[in-house]
Amino acid sequence: MKMRAKRSLLACAGLLAAGAAGAEDFKLPPEVTPSLRAACETDVRRLCIGQNPTVAKVKRCVMVNYFQLGRKCQVELASLGFGR
Repeated sequence: MKMRAKRSLLACAGLLAAGAAGAEDFKLPPEVTPSLRAACETDVRRLCIGQNPTVAKVKRCVMVNYFQLGRKCQVELASLGFGR
């Protein structure tokens, strides 16, 4: 997996782990663009946020469940290099 794709997954994971921890407690990484957040947050929360979410757990979940993510999220991740 290329570096850009890894950062995209890490950003997505950071986005959701942050949401679970509370936005005031966690600063989102710069890779979490408003469009990535808008496209993926609902899907990743639905599929990947359980008890004690960590960036690593959410990242793995996004990779495993990529085809269960909504089309907008898939397209956004692909535009950031995921899957190349």
